[in-house]
Amino acid sequence: MSSVTPSPDLLLAQRHDAAGRHDDAINALALGTKAGNLPCMRQLGKRLLTGDRAPLLAAEGASFLLDAANQGDAEAAARIAALTALGAYRTQSWRDALRWLGLAAQHGWQPAREQLLALLEDAAPTAGSDALTALLSRHWPALAAQIDAARWQISPAGRDLSAVPRVRAFENFISAAACRWLIEQARGRLVRARVYDAVSGTDLVSETRSNTVANFNLAEVEVLHVLLQARMSAACGIPMGNMEAPAVLHYEVGEQITDHFDFVDPGIPDYAGELARNGQRLVTFLVYLNDQYEGGETGFPKLGFSHKGRLGEGLYFVNALADMQPDLRMLHTGRPPTRGDKWIVSQFIRSRASLTTAPAAARIAR
Repeated sequence: MSSVTPSPDLLLAQRHDAAGRHDDAINALALGTKAGNLPCMRQLGKRLLTGDRAPLLAAEGASFLLDAANQGDAEAAARIAALTALGAYRTQSWRDALRWLGLAAQHGWQPAREQLLALLEDAAPTAGSDALTALLSRHWPALAAQIDAARWQISPAGRDLSAVPRVRAFENFISAAACRWLIEQARGRLVRARVYDAVSGTDLVSETRSNTVANFNLAEVEVLHVLLQARMSAACGIPMGNMEAPAVLHYEVGEQITDHFDFVDPGIPDYAGELARNGQRLVTFLVYLNDQYEGGETGFPKLGFSHKGRLGEGLYFVNALADMQPDLRMLHTGRPPTRGDKWIVSQFIRSRASLTTAPAAARIAR
């Protein structure tokens, strides 16, 4: 993408944010948007969409993003592609989502270009010459039109590691190319993982969780993330609309998450409202993005086994009983690598529709 000097309104918004004057920053972005400045329009849309230092006005945010995308803003087109894939403030359509993704790539959004090449390699690993032709011609919409979203709505066969409670694994769940793309998208976003503390009502750094995490909310998620959610949905039989924001976890040597549960515990008073709003955290779905490390197993101490996933493998386990009460057998742990880094996708799935606009810290029983 070519370098563009930020507009005065965008620079003013950045200064206001740096000083903590977020309302003034939103006003500056609104003035830039009114003047037709696309970066201001995109930034305003993203912030309203998720309530990022702004009122949570998601439908209005999506509308600003659509206006920016229609006027040629590359990242806004990628945001509309993902919203269209999700069916969030847009009519759900895989065909339209991929069309927008192709436009985002054509306008210069590098993550869109990289995920299209990864998706093409996933569908046809020997199609490198076709990908190169598309790259050289810069006809990215034509490349996007070759992607078959229906393939992502079919799951490979799985095998039970435990039938009751259910722990199920899927070899070759996604391709190596998709794994590489997911890692690279996460690499620059990693922050120390936090744990929600019910007593203080805040997210805290804890000795129980020393790894880092990259979260992808509605203003950051890409189409390939959503395609992966579609495959997860096919594998576990729960609608995509029940999924929280996706996350990628990274563990360096010695980093871990100790024994914990993923369910929302109704016995903790602070969680009553959480259950009422969003339902139980029914399923945890993991996708292993690499396997060039030692140690780092996913352990299930009460079930008496551990599992080290291979590159591209998927695994899910059920956190609650049929009545949505916590299943205390589902204690689990992410053991520390002893050599090399470990990368995994972590996807929480609720018992009912819960379109999450901002990822919550892991609800770990302390």
